[in-house]
Amino acid sequence: MTAQTDTPGSVTAVYQVTGMSCGHCEGSVSAEISELAGVTSVKAVAATGEVTVVSETPLDEAAVRAAVDEAGFELAGRV
Repeated sequence: MTAQTDTPGSVTAVYQVTGMSCGHCEGSVSAEISELAGVTSVKAVAATGEVTVVSETPLDEAAVRAAVDEAGFELAGRV
């Protein structure tokens, strides 16, 4: 699975997160991932479980997994 590039210098990755069921869940996941170095945008959608992350460089999946764990959810992997 490869990351897409949106604009020069940015990388978009989509992750599948299990356990999100509401807007509060989306906010928790977004807040934790937003704290990772280089992240410029996060959009979590509870209905699909997808979290779209835009960053300056590709993110380490272990770091994303740790952030999702901190929010109380589970990272299933990249979409």
